[in-house]
Amino acid sequence: MSENTTEVIVGGAVLAIAIGFLAYAGQVTGVSAAAKEYPLAASFRSADGVDVGTDVRLAGVKVGRVTQLNLDPETYRAETVFTVREGIEIPDDSAVLISSEGLLGGNFVEIQPGGSPFYLEVGDEIEFTQGSVSLISLLLKFVSGDDKESDG
Repeated sequence: MSENTTEVIVGGAVLAIAIGFLAYAGQVTGVSAAAKEYPLAASFRSADGVDVGTDVRLAGVKVGRVTQLNLDPETYRAETVFTVREGIEIPDDSAVLISSEGLLGGNFVEIQPGGSPFYLEVGDEIEFTQGSVSLISLLLKFVSGDDKESDG
C-alpha cells in the first residue's frame, strides 16, 4: 500500500510540473488568450529571418507577433500580417522594419512610430517598410571595397 501512495504522489508532482511548464511556455510565446490583439499588414522586399511567431517590438518592447508570411506572386514581395496588443495605437505614418538583435541574434519586426495624430485601424497596411539587411552581403562589400557612392 505504501508503494502505491508514493507512486501517486510522484505522478501528481510530475503532472503539476508539466502543467507549470505548459503555462510558462504559453506566456513566453504569447499563445495565452489573455492579451487581445489586432492585425496590421506590411509588405517587405526581403523578409529574411522572419517567420510566423517572430516578435513585433515597439521601443524594444514586445507588443505582438507575426501571424502570416506569404509571397505575393505579382510583386515578388513578402506580404506580412502581424498583431499588436489592443490599447497600443500606432500612428498612420509609422514605419515598420526588420531589425537584427546582433551578429548572432535573430531578427524581429520593429515598429517606428510616426508623428501623425491619426492612427491605424484594424487590418490597415503600413506603407513605409524596410526589409532585412544581409550581414554577409555587407561584409562582402566591406572586404571587397565596393563603394557605389564614389562613382561621381
